[in-house]
Amino acid sequence: MEKIAILVDVQNIYYTTRQAFDRQFDYRAFWRTATADRTVVSAVAYAIEPSSDKQASFQQILRDVGFEVKLKPYIQRSDGSAKADWDVGITLDMMEFAEHVDTILLASGDGDFDLAIDRARLRHDVKTEVLGVRALTASSLMRATDVFVPIDDRFLI
Repeated sequence: MEKIAILVDVQNIYYTTRQAFDRQFDYRAFWRTATADRTVVSAVAYAIEPSSDKQASFQQILRDVGFEVKLKPYIQRSDGSAKADWDVGITLDMMEFAEHVDTILLASGDGDFDLAIDRARLRHDVKTEVLGVRALTASSLMRATDVFVPIDDRFLI
């Protein structure tokens, strides 16, 4: 059976799905699709530390689905935007997991991951998949991966 590592940039998926569809991402539907006929070696959702009961409940749902949830402090920028600043952590985990799996699946549209995806693919001979909102996913990331999976109605609530 194909071994897979799943890495989810929670903030990116939340904001791009909301911007493009004004809907929420369905992590249960995503899990069912991503793990079908595959063995999950690792599945990590990278998020911000909860500042409300609603966020804490959402993160518990992620755990119940099957994700390990890694948390970082919420960083408020002067322009009003927020960031969890997980790019380096996701990249490091991706390189580590690439040695132990057949496929790396990254859920993010962030173009900063194009080099990491390319490097994982080339150095570890691992298949890569990226899931993101097509209109909001960096073209460099879509070019770097073996398979791009667009977020559509299958993955929306």
